[in-house]
Amino acid sequence: MARDRDTEAQIAEVDLFRGLSKGQVKRLAGAAKEVTHPAGKAVSTEGLGGLAFHYILEGTATVTKDGRELRTLGPGDYFGEISMIDGRPRSATVSAVDTMKVLAIPHQDFEAVIDNDPDFARQLLKTLCARLREAEARSTA
Repeated sequence: MARDRDTEAQIAEVDLFRGLSKGQVKRLAGAAKEVTHPAGKAVSTEGLGGLAFHYILEGTATVTKDGRELRTLGPGDYFGEISMIDGRPRSATVSAVDTMKVLAIPHQDFEAVIDNDPDFARQLLKTLCARLREAEARSTA
């Protein structure tokens, strides 16, 4: 039970999910699985299918695109959200630098939550639109 509450609290901290109701967060938490990846493992690979959303609990990872390092991710960061939503191939490769523990929400479980909860889908769209507006504002500044 404590692990469930911890998982819900961690998911609620993700900016992408911040506007969701407690029930919606609970449904996502129910689908989440804790996964450990060894150092050096490519957790997601550019150009391949997206299997899950990953929220980093422990460890670090590098993000590369076309072989060029873009950034480093650590606890509290996440990746895989775009492919999880649109089902298209990954836009970058994310590799564990050291042993990395993540909460993973499989794509099919995420889609099931969307299919069964139109309010969840609506809130997610609003959050994504806000992120897009922020990105557009930064690119014109």
